[in-house]
Amino acid sequence: MRIIQLFFNLTLSYNNSNSSVRLSIYKHCSLKSEYRRIILVNQRTGKVKVFALGGVGEVGKNMYIVEDNNKIFILDAGLMLPEDEMLGVDSVIPDITYLTENRDRVKAIFLSHGHVDHIGALAYVLKRINVPVYGTKLTLGLASEALKKNRANIKQDFRIIDSNSVIDIGGTAISFFKVNHSIPDSIGLAIHTSQGPIVYTGDFKFDQTPVNNEYTEVGKIAALGEQGVLCLLSDSMNAENPGVTPSEATVGQNIYEVISNAKGRVITATFAMNIHRIQQVFDAAQKCNRKVAISGNPLLKNVEIANKLGHLQMAEGILIQLDETKRYPDDELLILTTGNQGEPLGALNRMATKTHKQVKISEGDTVIIAATLTLGNEKALSKTVDAIYRAGGHVVSGQSGVHVSGHASQEELKLMLNLLKPTYFIPIHGEYRMQKVHSDLAEECGLSKENIFIVEKGDVIEFSNGYAKKGGKVPSGQILIDGLGIGDVGNIVLRDRKLLSQDGILIVVVTLDRKNHQIVSGPEIISRGFVYVRESEQLLQEANQNVTKVLNNCIDQKINEWTFLKSVIRDSLSSLLFEKTKRRPMIMPIIMEV
Repeated sequence: MRIIQLFFNLTLSYNNSNSSVRLSIYKHCSLKSEYRRIILVNQRTGKVKVFALGGVGEVGKNMYIVEDNNKIFILDAGLMLPEDEMLGVDSVIPDITYLTENRDRVKAIFLSHGHVDHIGALAYVLKRINVPVYGTKLTLGLASEALKKNRANIKQDFRIIDSNSVIDIGGTAISFFKVNHSIPDSIGLAIHTSQGPIVYTGDFKFDQTPVNNEYTEVGKIAALGEQGVLCLLSDSMNAENPGVTPSEATVGQNIYEVISNAKGRVITATFAMNIHRIQQVFDAAQKCNRKVAISGNPLLKNVEIANKLGHLQMAEGILIQLDETKRYPDDELLILTTGNQGEPLGALNRMATKTHKQVKISEGDTVIIAATLTLGNEKALSKTVDAIYRAGGHVVSGQSGVHVSGHASQEELKLMLNLLKPTYFIPIHGEYRMQKVHSDLAEECGLSKENIFIVEKGDVIEFSNGYAKKGGKVPSGQILIDGLGIGDVGNIVLRDRKLLSQDGILIVVVTLDRKNHQIVSGPEIISRGFVYVRESEQLLQEANQNVTKVLNNCIDQKINEWTFLKSVIRDSLSSLLFEKTKRRPMIMPIIMEV
């Protein structure tokens, strides 16, 4: 009765007020001693839109948008490592054209946790849309470091929240809850829109024995479900895995056993932002009386930040510089490593192939690969493991229990669905097949097929009067980052790079006298990656004769327009070379004039 009376009083207060909903209408009252419940005044007015600019149909690049009437909220801003065919590309971020076109309506960015697939595009977004960024201490600490790394000279408006925070932005309340993941300070959130709560889980699992003793706040999640959840956006990464994801506690013991049994150096490779795994490595090293040296700037920075904020505990004197390792015997050393992008294999591969400046894997080393690699990197892992064995090392990987996923498996996904009991469901963060399996799990939990939306990037789901429908599409896609260039590498550049990697390039240099209509110099043909010149003199001579003949024909017809001449050279030479070699190199005519 107390709850009903409070809700009634709040409703009267809201209806008698000329102002928008304020934070004061959100009160906490005790339902059970374990948790507290947020009472929401839900008027179900206006329209709400939900769509993804990244993170669906792919792994990484997470960015989800919630529009509540005229307010836009951004949930995460992540990047994705390039696919194999993206030659030379460093990373991939979402296309935010829609957000820049509507920047006046963007009110805030909410970060669920500190992994790069959720914060890596933040610098790019803030350069164009500088709005407040909400996150936990560790998440914002890592985000701030990411901005420095990107040399983003941006005035930061970072606002620290925790799982107990409730904030109000223009009449829309946002509440939070703790979740387990492979990095501390991870949260999910609920945006209490005019149509009802929209819940975003972030990356999560239900770990009953977490490393940091921070449990998923099941009570808060259940309380949201009792209020009534309009729509759930839930992590699909492990939707294909039956059962429950193993606990982090099992990993710590396995890592300790491997390290304690190692006779020589131990080299451990992990993701730079897997703070839980890093903690377990430090704990095992301390028990085994080993010093820890770190290889990789991303990892070193993250260790410093996590230690400063109290999320990483290490014994005094256990951490040493990499160049100090020569002072210690091998059985007293542990080297923790990661790549330049924070991925586990970068530096490890160089160590195995003896190209790393400071560490070279040798006979007697034990290498622990404490990570699950992203899809498509299986070949790189296989080559790295092979190189380690060639160098004399021994490999212990995730199959030996030295790593578990940070994402929920099927039974945990069902638990989240049953706790929240959403009216509508959108599976996110995963490739299409993962989203599809997750949608099937939702049906098993009682959701009707009509209330489940498997979306592509840009697909808008519109909520009005308590009902949902597909509402068109917004601009979406991906922006490729190559060095300092953002977006200047597109499909045409990638096509050219692929062509160069396959059949090479042929450059034709010729000098013309337009006034006297004659060839002054050349043609000179330069081959790179197409044929070995010394063994293909006859082919190149034929190519030279072909270009000379084509140019003379044009000169006889008084044709001296450069664009046309280049096109004729390219077409004629391409036909000849394909006939002779069945290859299609890139042909680049260069015409000079005297």
